[in-house]
Amino acid sequence: MPATENAFISPQSIQTAYAVTSTANTDLDDAPTTVELLMTAGANGARVTRITSIPRATVTATNVQLYLSKDGGTTKRLLETILVAAHTVAATTEIPSYDWGFSEDNPLLLEAADALYVGQGVSTGSVVTTAHYGDY
Repeated sequence: MPATENAFISPQSIQTAYAVTSTANTDLDDAPTTVELLMTAGANGARVTRITSIPRATVTATNVQLYLSKDGGTTKRLLETILVAAHTVAATTEIPSYDWGFSEDNPLLLEAADALYVGQGVSTGSVVTTAHYGDY
């Protein structure tokens, strides 16, 4: 959609995407080998307002990594990490969810076709990372 100077453009379609990681990614350079595609921004970019990660199996402490690719996945630049604490998943325990800190007031703005990938630092139980966003 063409932009109108000095006019606010809101996201045109609301999206939710997720990725599941379980294998260690210890390669933090621009070519990590064990990461999963979380989402790709639309043709006019995207506004990410929430990303969360939650273990779905017993985990040891691990970092979860967020990467940005601006070239179709060839180069993945480390953008942010969070720590998921060790937790035993059981029917009698609450499973903690970890918020990455993006919000309506602090969105992650992506250009057209930018892609987000996730990885985790330790091979442990699987972690589900979910992105809530809108394509422009």
